[in-house]
Amino acid sequence: MGVVAKRSSMIFYSGSDDHFSHRVRIVLAEKGVAVDIVDVNVEQPPEDLADLNPYNSVPTLLDRDLVLYESKVMMEYLDERFPHPPLLPVYPVARAQSRLWMHRIEREWCPMVDQIRSGGKKEAEKARKELRESLIGISPIFEDMPFFMSEEFTLVDCCLAPILWRLPDLNIELPEKQVKPLLSYMSRVFEREAFKASLNEHEKEMRA
Repeated sequence: MGVVAKRSSMIFYSGSDDHFSHRVRIVLAEKGVAVDIVDVNVEQPPEDLADLNPYNSVPTLLDRDLVLYESKVMMEYLDERFPHPPLLPVYPVARAQSRLWMHRIEREWCPMVDQIRSGGKKEAEKARKELRESLIGISPIFEDMPFFMSEEFTLVDCCLAPILWRLPDLNIELPEKQVKPLLSYMSRVFEREAFKASLNEHEKEMRA
């Protein structure tokens, strides 16, 4: 697919099985943004992707002459570009706290997901155990608020939801009695129309 110099619509290069791409698709769906999604096989990326993104990676977002290739930057850009519904708190302290939670998810849990998928057997099993224990540990926070440390759905939830959706694919089974608040949270998020709309065919098959 060739990309012309003047683009009439937003184009999103999305990994077919990439949780970083999925988080951005959730934001796009929550905002109701008209976007052309290009499903990318990371083993054989389209030729024009290397011209747009110096890392030749997904996700990559094009909005007219703007090219973004870092998921958190994309998410915040979309939240500012399309302000309704807002996906970050209004007040600076709360916004900073949300950004810190996003950072922690990226530093702590995302590497575990990647290790489970691409590491050796021993490393994958270690990461699987650590991720499972960490998720069990955070379950109580959902007893008091419907979303991640918030009364409203935010970008933090957009970062966490793709990981939770992939738990069966990662061979992680949570102990139901210990994580009832977390399971309730997962049901709330997965039932959102925007979340359902964000799923590609591969992701739908994960829980078919």
